[in-house]
Amino acid sequence: MSLYFVKRIQVSAAKNDITAANNKINELKTKIGKLEELKALKEQVKKKLDVLSQLRKNKTGPAQRLATISDLTPEQLWLTGYSEAGSDVKISGIAFTEELIAQFMRALEVSKDFMAVELTVSEQTEMAGTKLKKFDITMKLESAIAPQQLPAAGTK
Repeated sequence: MSLYFVKRIQVSAAKNDITAANNKINELKTKIGKLEELKALKEQVKKKLDVLSQLRKNKTGPAQRLATISDLTPEQLWLTGYSEAGSDVKISGIAFTEELIAQFMRALEVSKDFMAVELTVSEQTEMAGTKLKKFDITMKLESAIAPQQLPAAGTK
């Protein structure tokens, strides 16, 4: 009979251990759930900070580019249009001569802001009895192009 009570006490102790272990498991699952929530929140905050960083960068970008274009624009050449779509830029304008347009294009090409400068339209127009050259130039933003990764030294 005493063996029966000993076994019963052992079974009861084992059940208590199982209950305690299950409680600990549930507690750990709750902590893991909170950790996952924190990880998700951290990722959301990181994405928002990345967006804010990009917005700050884009906020100053167009103003700097327009200042650059203003500095590069020669006398007797006037800009009539400017548009950006992603990394593509289009400038329209009028000039007294084709040489002024070419000078402007060369200046844009050597600037740090633009690349792949191309004259898409050049036609003669008349304004107030004066013959002028109307033009459209397209180009790419230098900062929007990701630099090419160079192969590591010693690899082909």
